[in-house]
Amino acid sequence: MPERKRVAVLADSDTRWKWGALTARRLVPDHELTGYLLRGRATPTARQLGEVGVRADRLAEVTCAEFLTEIERERHDVVVLALVGGAVQAVLHGARALWPAPARRPVFVTGYVGVVYEKLADGLLLRHGADLVLANSRHDAERFRAVYEGVGADAGAVTETALPFLGGAPYEPAGSRAHTVVFAVQPSVPDSRADRAYLLERAAGHARKHPDREVLIKLRSKPGEHTTHLEEQPYQRLAEKVPGGLPANCRLVYGNMGEVLDGTDLLVTVSSTAALESLHRSIPTAILTDLGIREALGNHHFLGSGCLASWDQLDSGLLPEGDPVWLAAQGVTTPGAPRPADAGRPAGTGPVGAPAVALPGAAAGGDAYAVARAKAAGLLAATRLPPPAPYYTLTTAPGYLPGILARHRLAPDGRPLPGAARQEAGESRLRRRLRAHLREAARGAYRHGVQRVAPVIRRLGEL
Repeated sequence: MPERKRVAVLADSDTRWKWGALTARRLVPDHELTGYLLRGRATPTARQLGEVGVRADRLAEVTCAEFLTEIERERHDVVVLALVGGAVQAVLHGARALWPAPARRPVFVTGYVGVVYEKLADGLLLRHGADLVLANSRHDAERFRAVYEGVGADAGAVTETALPFLGGAPYEPAGSRAHTVVFAVQPSVPDSRADRAYLLERAAGHARKHPDREVLIKLRSKPGEHTTHLEEQPYQRLAEKVPGGLPANCRLVYGNMGEVLDGTDLLVTVSSTAALESLHRSIPTAILTDLGIREALGNHHFLGSGCLASWDQLDSGLLPEGDPVWLAAQGVTTPGAPRPADAGRPAGTGPVGAPAVALPGAAAGGDAYAVARAKAAGLLAATRLPPPAPYYTLTTAPGYLPGILARHRLAPDGRPLPGAARQEAGESRLRRRLRAHLREAARGAYRHGVQRVAPVIRRLGEL
């Protein structure tokens, strides 16, 4: 019986943990999973991790330098970097310092947790150097390759897959009317208090106009918790100030998005990735246009989707349906439907120095991860892999790269700065527990400042 592969996932938020752990499951189906949470402002709480519903065999909170020490000491076959671009770049340079010559090292995998609608070049170049850079659709794969090839960087790592959490039972409509409407809110879109209050009031108004419907405001986090993006204006607090309060058929809910979608007849959002989950299951889905169609909102990504709509149109009974051509280009298909696989790349294309592998085509049972698994298998079969080779170096970005590495307490050559990797061996349990409590208190103070103090200061500055 073959030995189970050892996979490590390093994530910096609840959403990225979900993406990373599910990606690991798709990429290496039979594995032992070690989870690492990158210490920072968005480190998820136990409640948030429980809501995601993906468990690791072992879980630890680490800094970047401590993580590098871990992967040098503990053998891992695959490392999934579910992080912001700067953190990915730091780990890749740290890994290059650990393995400066061809060696038996982990396969590094990274990608995006959802819709990529801003900072495309910046985010992609910060992810360059990973063995696999996963793209969630054919559309994204083409854009990713264009960026890498545009700077003369190797684009062989770009691999078309799909969002790993697309799944669930196909939607079965209960008549022609939507009985359960879910408004999937986002932590930072829109960002102004006025716009967020407007959307909440429109959701409440929809509930009042349709007393036969249940309107659920699906929240990402509780006050005091942070997600991938900062939330300065939590909907929980805005709901307390809705004139007349929320109607009886409109309420705030938490929970796993997949489970919420099980009972959804209409999904409404500004630009949440939940829209792709909903469309995958053929649930009527509305991308709100009330605040305009703007890059800052991310809803411009859905141009051509057939889902753009306003609350007025939804109040009048509109149930938008996704355009099949647009959905196919975005990697959103019904389960089992054929889809293009890594289109436009020669078979066997991979990182420089890696062995060529035979890549399956679109006929491989519609499996969005077949190509990625084949590439990963080829890399794992190699006796040695070349050092990670990020595009950004001290030659190509001497005024940019050192600052990124310094934020993660790494020197310009990728090695941890003195004292960056704390050695806890020999420390008493009381001391470790005290440090953990102090860390959590500092996090709480930061979150309080973001959600309570910062908005007040901003309003005072507008006087």
